[in-house]
Amino acid sequence: MSEQINDELGWHRVSGSPEAIGRQLGCLGRDAVQTFLVRDSLWEEVNSDVHQPRLAVLEHSVRREFPDIWQELEGLAYGLELPLQQVFAWNCRGDLLASVPDGCTTVQLSEEGRHTIAHNEDGLPFFKGHCFIAQVTPNEGPGFASFCYPGSIPGHTYAVTETGLVQAVNNLRLLGCTPTLPRMVLGRGLMKAQTLDEALALIQQHSSCGGFHFTLAQAGDPRLISIEFGNGQHSIRDIKAAAVHANHALHLQSGMQAQAITESSRDRQIRGEQLLSQGAKSPLDILGDTSGEGLPIHRECPDDPDRENTLSTAVITIAKETISWTIYGSDLSDPPVFKGTVPGHS
Repeated sequence: MSEQINDELGWHRVSGSPEAIGRQLGCLGRDAVQTFLVRDSLWEEVNSDVHQPRLAVLEHSVRREFPDIWQELEGLAYGLELPLQQVFAWNCRGDLLASVPDGCTTVQLSEEGRHTIAHNEDGLPFFKGHCFIAQVTPNEGPGFASFCYPGSIPGHTYAVTETGLVQAVNNLRLLGCTPTLPRMVLGRGLMKAQTLDEALALIQQHSSCGGFHFTLAQAGDPRLISIEFGNGQHSIRDIKAAAVHANHALHLQSGMQAQAITESSRDRQIRGEQLLSQGAKSPLDILGDTSGEGLPIHRECPDDPDRENTLSTAVITIAKETISWTIYGSDLSDPPVFKGTVPGHS
């Protein structure tokens, strides 16, 4: 499925029942979670007693609407050797807190006959060298390949599924949310969709969550979609011209939802749009940029104000019958970690 060129990110094959998949993902991330994450103040914050009433609501919704993903979470906790409720709270972090260190920048390019979704995955700096690509083959439903953080279920980063769907996800810091379903569970559920329309319908049905932005495309479908959603609202745009999205709402905000925009998010959006207006053609030129007046698009500073560094960059091209990708680690000056091409549909 993919050729490995260097070893900064591992490519791991995971298969079986939802619980078995969760166990394997937990084992892959256990050392990093036990060494870094559980010692971090953010872990303590999401596991505060103040969130228990909200977590009870979220748990009830997952058990009812996505019982297979609940089983995956149970397996994840087992593999991590941590209490289920703590692991579940971590996977609800963006629903419990308005601001969490899940940043990211996405470049969206629509050309005749193909789309390109290019994405910087920005996260906690201590996860550098500990993240991985999971190639997941469930007993039921389509398989997929997804960038994974230790301790988190797939579906909130970048991914390609066997049905030809491609997703790239950005955090939105929406204010005043009262979510009833975890946004990361919704993202994981999306990876079971057979069509782009099915994926969009799922988001619209379950948008009562923390804020997210998805860039979505499917091989053979002419659309490149930007969808922002959260707190029961959603906004969909069909991308026709080159665009960039730097993890704050650009079209959901029209009188519908208040949000926090960090300095980094604002600067990355401004700089990305500036580079596009200057004629930048290569998504890597945009995602690797560090030369703007404000905070950089490609994030390497140990004192980043949002506690985020670029951990991986993916360039995914979606054509009528094929999907190809090039995946980099944290340094775009290094050779790519993986290259691969698959048919658009299994």
